[in-house]
Amino acid sequence: MGAGSNTGEWSIQELARAAGTTSRTLRHYGQLGLLPPSRIGSNGYRYYDERSLVRLQRILLLRELGVGLPVIGEILAGERDTATALRAQLDLLHGEQDRIRRRIESVRTTLGKLERGERLVAAEVFEEFDHTQYKDEVTERWGAQAYERGDRWWKALTPEQKQRFQQDQLDIAADYGRAWQAGLAPDSAEVLEITRRHYEWVTAGWQNRRPCAKEFAGLGEMYVADERFGVNYDRHGKGTVELVRDAMKYYADTYLE
Repeated sequence: MGAGSNTGEWSIQELARAAGTTSRTLRHYGQLGLLPPSRIGSNGYRYYDERSLVRLQRILLLRELGVGLPVIGEILAGERDTATALRAQLDLLHGEQDRIRRRIESVRTTLGKLERGERLVAAEVFEEFDHTQYKDEVTERWGAQAYERGDRWWKALTPEQKQRFQQDQLDIAADYGRAWQAGLAPDSAEVLEITRRHYEWVTAGWQNRRPCAKEFAGLGEMYVADERFGVNYDRHGKGTVELVRDAMKYYADTYLE
């Protein structure tokens, strides 16, 4: 890791090289207040200590999870216990690891069948996207018939339709995340357009039954109340799910009955 491994202090070039980034990026982080140097030498060079290493690791890990720099600043500012913060980060990474592992296995199964000339089974291709995990929530909120209708609809889709439906949700979540990182308001034109697409996506999932204002706003509240739903949005920046909820509420109050 360079001289710092012996002295407990790293120059900006050494730290950038060890982290696989650039000195320019580290200076940018410093200008934003995310990674101030532990000291500046008489020659004007920036130096970083072991606490800086841990802090930079946190920044890079959060960036890999799609969290924007303004949100990272808020997260770091609110942390008092580095060890607790790292444990929370480790939990997030384990969750991401499990998701990636499931995706790898799904792709490996599909590839193996293609190479062997075997017939593909839709349930295996989309094994990662298990809609049945929310059966209890759907049944409790909207009744058993609602779940059964949705289950029949999902099973009737072609593999291509299922993939398109899932990709639409991923695109919408990513666009919400970009809007959150840009600081856009729930009633801004850009966010309203994302929310309109979101409403159409929900309508498709409800077999073209258009949710009323109360139902659509209620979905937004559920996203915030249940982290299993919220994580689909907050992986694009902690706090995104609150923007989603507020945008859905505004859209419901303004455009729906």
